[in-house]
Amino acid sequence: MILAKEFNRNKFARDSDFTISTAGPQPPTIVQFGANVPQELARASSLVVPFASGVDLNCGCPQSWACSSTLGAALMEKRELVRDMVLETRSQLHQDGWDVSGLEKDINSPKGRSVSIKIRVHKDLRKTIDFITTLLAPCSLTTTRPIDFLTIHPRTRQTPSSTPINVESLSILTSTFGTQVPILLSGDVFTLDSLPFTSPFHNTLSSSSSPPEHNIPHLSGLMSARALLANPALFSGRNSCPWEAVEYFLNKTIKAPMPFKLVLHHINEMCSPGMGPSQKDKVALLNKQERAELMKVGDMTELIDFLEEKKPGGIGRM
Repeated sequence: MILAKEFNRNKFARDSDFTISTAGPQPPTIVQFGANVPQELARASSLVVPFASGVDLNCGCPQSWACSSTLGAALMEKRELVRDMVLETRSQLHQDGWDVSGLEKDINSPKGRSVSIKIRVHKDLRKTIDFITTLLAPCSLTTTRPIDFLTIHPRTRQTPSSTPINVESLSILTSTFGTQVPILLSGDVFTLDSLPFTSPFHNTLSSSSSPPEHNIPHLSGLMSARALLANPALFSGRNSCPWEAVEYFLNKTIKAPMPFKLVLHHINEMCSPGMGPSQKDKVALLNKQERAELMKVGDMTELIDFLEEKKPGGIGRM
């Protein structure tokens, strides 16, 4: 989540928070902002969409600093403001010449850009239903809904991440709105074969021999955060991070340097145990002592030499 206000006002924030390669074809990239003023979100979105596929408003971050600033999950109590931010952003991008009025029709357009939001749920699910209903009310620009897709994290603002997601809430919301807008799940996406439900979208990826009792027929996709830090290969069906992912990341950082502390942070995450529920998912590329040694490495040359010693067969040529 990038803070829109600071992003608009500070060149250092823009350089620090948003760095993307401009060489060669890029994968679809959605930039997520934290904002509570329509004009701030619209301006920040206008700055990034030439280099991204769309923008997303975070209404799900439960951290106290965000909520105290009326950001993240605090916005779940301000549905009209959230709608105003979405409408202002879509209007600004339309004025800038981007294709944002056709929704699914704009997917293959070179100038097509998406506007979406991520939410949490309320303890009283009726409030969440009212929230989504407000967001899906037709607007003049698209003549239908003002958001391209919706990501739902089925925990409340107060629910700790150690508590499993509320699959029943997800089921109710996707049944109610899944035919009106594409819905993605965020939360507990640790491995593709350990999701606590089945859906037409991910059944073919799952290798579970005993499918869960819940079926979510109107789910359109998955979002993962913590698990992707530990295992960037998650969506390829891998339950723990392979060495190939580490090598791929190192290749990219050598060609497009980033602060070394961030490189070390990501490598440490990838070399730690996976986050899946079974013991086989807990495989780590480096043990605890080796990871402690890793964090003492001082630069890229030392890092490559260190990993060269630890990886069976050594690190491939970069």
